[in-house]
Amino acid sequence: MNYIFFMHYDDIEKQNILKIRELVASLPSFCKDYFRSIENSTQSKTRIAYAGDLNLFFNYLYKYNPSINKNNVSYETLNSLTYSDIDEYLDYLKFYNNDDKLEVSNTSISINRKLASLKSFFNYLFNHDLIDNNPTAKVKLSKPKDIVITRLDNDEVSELLDSVETGANLNKHQSAYHEKNKTRDLAILYLMLGTGIRVSECVNINIEDINYKDNAIKIKRKGGKEALIYFSDEVKDYLLSYHEERKLIIPADDDDKAFFLSSQNKRINVRTIQLMVKKYTKSVTPLKKITPHKLRSTYGTNLYRETGDIYLVANNLGHNNINTTEKHYAAMDEDNRKAARNILKLRNNKKPEKHINTKNKKSDD
Repeated sequence: MNYIFFMHYDDIEKQNILKIRELVASLPSFCKDYFRSIENSTQSKTRIAYAGDLNLFFNYLYKYNPSINKNNVSYETLNSLTYSDIDEYLDYLKFYNNDDKLEVSNTSISINRKLASLKSFFNYLFNHDLIDNNPTAKVKLSKPKDIVITRLDNDEVSELLDSVETGANLNKHQSAYHEKNKTRDLAILYLMLGTGIRVSECVNINIEDINYKDNAIKIKRKGGKEALIYFSDEVKDYLLSYHEERKLIIPADDDDKAFFLSSQNKRINVRTIQLMVKKYTKSVTPLKKITPHKLRSTYGTNLYRETGDIYLVANNLGHNNINTTEKHYAAMDEDNRKAARNILKLRNNKKPEKHINTKNKKSDD
């Protein structure tokens, strides 16, 4: 790994590791072995989610299982749990009050993720002979509802880019910053809509990552893998336009390599882009909640419509598993089938003769 090249990425990774240590420290001590075992096969964000899910599970046990407390929890304790105990916990997750007395509810997708965390943990214990009963083994993930992809249609994409260009529908406060950030915002939106780049990948772009000769950008994918993404000449024009402005900006300390800068001349962050997307799309499509990820979905949808190649879409989006791509975009096959219904012509311009009902027709004779 090039530690200088991806310094910003590594800083985020360090923060994630510290967060993992904090969460694991609040779990039973024997959980540390589990997290060490998955360190090389999972991303730090995934381990953070697992640690949070396990904290929720253990806190549930302490609160609702009278035989378990922080002082006596052990492998034997977990070995005594049954299918019913896990089932009751999943039912609890649907709706509960947290420690701050705030109401919490989880969708079936969220509950599935928390169950997946439990399954991973108990599978580790069972496979390492630390328990001889796996209470999660027979618990099935619930079938999620069909995924509805929220995305911008072509007209909405045009309206969005026009609104950034003109600053229409912005309030007084937003308009004050519009002219300063317009070129940057257009470059970001064209890049995201034209390549499907993740927002986290976008913020980490350095000036030296961009090759205008080949229309390529070197990025760091999820999991730390380097990749090249390619952009169109249309996207290139807006990147170059912003690059000329970028040359005139004196960046804050340690951010001199960053390509996209905030209004404070620091490397732009994920939250800033999220708010920027929300600001411009709110007036264009008020009934759709558009996030940077939805711009990624828009790109994936358009690419699949144009090519019909699910493998190309998966590759361009950086999906490691083709099933991830199919789950989100293969449903569009129905659209393709409908669009194809009039493509084949059996006889050119030939229409059936009109049927005349003569049964009740009066004769002219």
